[in-house]
Amino acid sequence: MPILILLLVVGAVMVYLAQNNLMPVTLYLGTYVLSDIPLFYIIIGSLLVGLGLAYLMYLVNSVFTAFTMRGKDNKIKQGKSDIVDLTKQIHKLELENERLKNNSTVVEPQDKNAL
Repeated sequence: MPILILLLVVGAVMVYLAQNNLMPVTLYLGTYVLSDIPLFYIIIGSLLVGLGLAYLMYLVNSVFTAFTMRGKDNKIKQGKSDIVDLTKQIHKLELENERLKNNSTVVEPQDKNAL
């Protein structure tokens, strides 16, 4: 429903521009000369070109943002992996510390599935 209302408003603005800006003008694009073009075509064309360029800049910005976020996600995953490895090492050191406190010479079997 909001899109329909927006399209109606845009259409009304274009009708207003078409009614009040019928004067023919000459458009110079480098070596090309376009003569007797209604002014409202130029107004609407420049609006569409501006919107297209803005959308293109938005897309380029979103691609760079996506690459940046991907790099950050990889760093977070690497950090989590490092935390898991360090937790495993701490667990092994705590077991060794307890063994040394009790002056035990019996080596406990290593649990491969332990943290």
